[in-house]
Amino acid sequence: MHRLVLIKKKDDLPQEFQDTPIQDLLLYHNVKVPHKNYEQADLLIGMCMDNRKTLNIPENFAFIIRAGGANLRYSEFKVSYAIAVGGVKHIALMGHTQCGMVNLNSRKEQFVQGLCDHAGWDAKEAEEHFLKYSSKFEIGNEIDFILSETERLSEKYPKIKIAPLLYKVEDNLIYWIDSSSS
Repeated sequence: MHRLVLIKKKDDLPQEFQDTPIQDLLLYHNVKVPHKNYEQADLLIGMCMDNRKTLNIPENFAFIIRAGGANLRYSEFKVSYAIAVGGVKHIALMGHTQCGMVNLNSRKEQFVQGLCDHAGWDAKEAEEHFLKYSSKFEIGNEIDFILSETERLSEKYPKIKIAPLLYKVEDNLIYWIDSSSS
C-alpha cells in the first residue's frame, strides 16, 4: 500500500531527494518559497496535459513534457534528449487526481460524439480511432501508474533520480507517493 506525503519542508522528502531540483519543485509549488534565477533547467517534469494543473516554478527551472496521464512511454526520445543534451539528472513524474486517462472506456461515447461535433468526423471513423488508441493511453489507477512508470524509467535511465508525485486537483498541492510500504 502507498501513502501520499505532503511536502512542506526539506525533511518531509526521502534523503536521496533532499537538496535536489525535486525538493526545489515541491517547495516552490507547495510552500511558495521565493524563486531563484536559473540559466538552465536541471529537472524534467513529466505531467499530464490536463489544464487544471499550473505549477508555481521559476523561469528556466525545468523542461516539461505534458502527455495524457503523465504517460511518457511515447515520449522517450524527448526524455532522452532532455538528459543527453539538456543535462537533466532528475525527473519529477507527476500524475494527478481525477485524471481523464483513467477508465477511458467510460468516455468512449463522449469521445466519439466530441470528434463528430467538434472535428467533423463521422461516427465510425471516430469509434475506430478510439478503439485503436485507447488501450495505449489508458493508465488504470493514477498512483499505481506513476509508480510503475517511475520503475520503468528508472530501469531505462539508471543514473537519473525519478520522483513519483501526485498533484491533487482538489487542493492544488503536490504529494510524494511513498511506496516503501507496498
